[in-house]
Amino acid sequence: MQDQITQQATQTPLGEGKAGTPTIPLKTQFEQLQSSEQGLTGDEARKRLDKYGPNDTTGTKHVSGLVQFLRLFLNPLILVLIIASLISAILGDPVDASIILVIVLISNILNFVQTYRSQKAVEKLRASVASTATALRDGKWMEIPRRNLVPGDMIRLTAGDLVPADARLVQTTDLQVQQAALTGESQPVEKTADDLAVPTENLAEAHNKVFLGTSVVSGSATALVTATGRNTAFGDIAASLASKPPQTEFERGMAGFSLLIVRTVFFLVVFIFLVGILGHHRPLETILFAISLAVGLTPEGLPAITTITLAQGAQNMAKQKVIVKYLESIQNFGSIDTFCSDKTGTLTTGETQLEGHLDLSNQTSDRVLLFGYLNSAYETGIKSPLDDAILQYGSVESSGYSKVDEIPFDFERRRLSVIVQHQDELLLITKGAPESVLPCCSTYEINNTNKPLDDAARANLVKMYQDLNTQGYRALAVAYRPVPQAAHYSKADEQAMVLLGFLTFADPPKPDAAQVLQALKNDGVQVKILTGDNELVTRHVCDQVGLDASRIVLGSELDHMTDEALSRVVEQVTVFARVSPRQKNRIILALKSHKHVVGYMGDGINDAPSLHTADVGISVSTGVDVAKDAAAIILLEKSLQVLHDGILEGRKAFGNVIKYLLMGTSSNFGNMFSMAGAYVFLPFLPMLPSQILLNNLLYDTSQVAIPTDNVDPSFIKKPQHWDINLLRNFMIFIGPISSIFDFLTFFILLRVFHAGAVLFHTGWFVESLATQTLVVFIIRTAGNPLRSRPSTPLVITVLLVVAIGILLPYMPLAVPLGFTPLPGLYFLFLIAMTIAYLLLVALVKRPLLRRYKQ
Repeated sequence: MQDQITQQATQTPLGEGKAGTPTIPLKTQFEQLQSSEQGLTGDEARKRLDKYGPNDTTGTKHVSGLVQFLRLFLNPLILVLIIASLISAILGDPVDASIILVIVLISNILNFVQTYRSQKAVEKLRASVASTATALRDGKWMEIPRRNLVPGDMIRLTAGDLVPADARLVQTTDLQVQQAALTGESQPVEKTADDLAVPTENLAEAHNKVFLGTSVVSGSATALVTATGRNTAFGDIAASLASKPPQTEFERGMAGFSLLIVRTVFFLVVFIFLVGILGHHRPLETILFAISLAVGLTPEGLPAITTITLAQGAQNMAKQKVIVKYLESIQNFGSIDTFCSDKTGTLTTGETQLEGHLDLSNQTSDRVLLFGYLNSAYETGIKSPLDDAILQYGSVESSGYSKVDEIPFDFERRRLSVIVQHQDELLLITKGAPESVLPCCSTYEINNTNKPLDDAARANLVKMYQDLNTQGYRALAVAYRPVPQAAHYSKADEQAMVLLGFLTFADPPKPDAAQVLQALKNDGVQVKILTGDNELVTRHVCDQVGLDASRIVLGSELDHMTDEALSRVVEQVTVFARVSPRQKNRIILALKSHKHVVGYMGDGINDAPSLHTADVGISVSTGVDVAKDAAAIILLEKSLQVLHDGILEGRKAFGNVIKYLLMGTSSNFGNMFSMAGAYVFLPFLPMLPSQILLNNLLYDTSQVAIPTDNVDPSFIKKPQHWDINLLRNFMIFIGPISSIFDFLTFFILLRVFHAGAVLFHTGWFVESLATQTLVVFIIRTAGNPLRSRPSTPLVITVLLVVAIGILLPYMPLAVPLGFTPLPGLYFLFLIAMTIAYLLLVALVKRPLLRRYKQ
């Protein structure tokens, strides 16, 4: 793959902005792109957007509604029906041919309207969380949709950003970029803004360029966009470079269901052909009948019903502040039985407040506050909530200090340093996790005196910040040292420092955290805390919200565990502290090895791997780009209550999809089985092909309202998964019940009413439609149908379809459709038989749906 990118890059002419071209002077690059460090005007950017197109590597073009509609006719079964109708017309049966074409047209129109509307609704939801980039337009830095970037734009990059386009670096501050997707390098690489000419046949050597799809690990930069969309290093092969997530449970379930239907259709069609040959039926008649049966058994409305149901679920979830990026992830979301997250913002308010600024004698110190404030104020990388808490604490007198340089935060060091000048003195001020700052210190300051940091003093200081942790405070250490004048400072300068004191922060638990945790537990979701914070603060918070923190496993312990040992530990332990991103990944994989469906919520750079590994990656709208890109679900509010509401909506959407499938594998199969059986002994077709298609169309129409239906509380009370055995059992047990009553109808029509072909077709059409549509009121609930109320739209739609079926024989269309009025006595039989059928189905379904009951 790397060779492919390199070859593509080196073949691009100079000046077109393609990655991999030889480095040219920055001044020349600005001239070629007719830009400057002041960026572009809004008018110029719009002109370039028209010229270059959107910054989108997928090359996905908008498909018009007409094209989408016409594509529906490419369905193999639809094509066969159209061909069959043309043959009928040629052979002198234009009525049947016309009816088949009209039914196909109406079916596709319904499918298109419902699916198109659902897709538009989902696109609107997804647009609300579209990724943005920081660009300089009209002299102002502003957030714009990433798609709107154009060559010549000036962009700003900070830690956590996905690089939005290929760009030439103009200014950098300790910039490190993860570009494994392009080069295969596992470690971040340092980038600079120098003007040195470097041959870039290998993208890893392009140290003054950044590329679309890579991510900023630490530092900051401004850059000139040189290429967008298909002209980037990703280019035409961007899609193949993207790591394809494993097949979701929803996709696996749909594949299994499709296979079940295909097998059944195949054997049924083969049976019809054999009977047709042995019974000396007309070949065209047999072909049309077999195709019609195949269509009748195949739930061709499934794509539309599934899309509508999931889209309806997505819109309901949006009302609950949950944005779904991919419809298929709704079912996975509802199937979550283990939810992993950090505690900050999930269990706690996330509104961290600076509570104290203490020197090493445990007294309030303005100097500790000042140095902490300078460190946070002069940081140009991604600011944490702790930085915000420091800056919002109050006015701090910092006049006389100016910034000289910065050593940005990264997740390995877990500290940040700035170099400031005060009068003639240069100070390096470091702030970070105490366990990361202490090893850099050789002395400590107490009562304005520097003392050597020996083992005894170190132990006392460790105890001091651990005591703060035990009280529920998060502590950051502040250290400093004078440094000589230098052109540049690096991590190597963080040594022989003076420990000054601690900043303490409090992040109280959310008022409803304990209540929502209990609700999640009641609904079958266990919560596990995976935090990089220390175990003392974590235990304090967990105890307050009712999570079992009697045993906390540390990251250092995980390093000595085998995967087998870890798989046992994750089943027993709720809280993991001081864990790295790699260790979080191991924990999630261990949970998945026990067949748990794992949801992981994260909003930071280091959360991206775990978001991709989990069955359902969940981020928040305020998260960094890397996290939002890796997630399938975006929460507009970082809240356990929002998460819980979203999970329940996901289960409801999946529950309604299952209803349609249960209907399709029972009623449809029963009717088609009855037709195949009647075909053996009747001297005429049990139902005309056009009538089978009309029956199927009306049936599918009656199911369109299923997405609005209520779902049993027992179904949403626990995670649900695909169960092909259940679908097969419904086909095997419920389907034949339908056939029993069908054969009873055949007997009554032939023996009591002495029906000919037309009356037989009419009587069975009405009976078939009534039973297979009304049975939804029985199958839609695992409990007593009288206690579970269906939605009003479902009731209206089903009853309306049944009424249309009963009235069709009395309408002007009756003759061309092959119907005739039914005798009044038949309707008494129909009512009695339908009631008996529904009661028997209600009885038989109980053991099949037992696991869904309370």
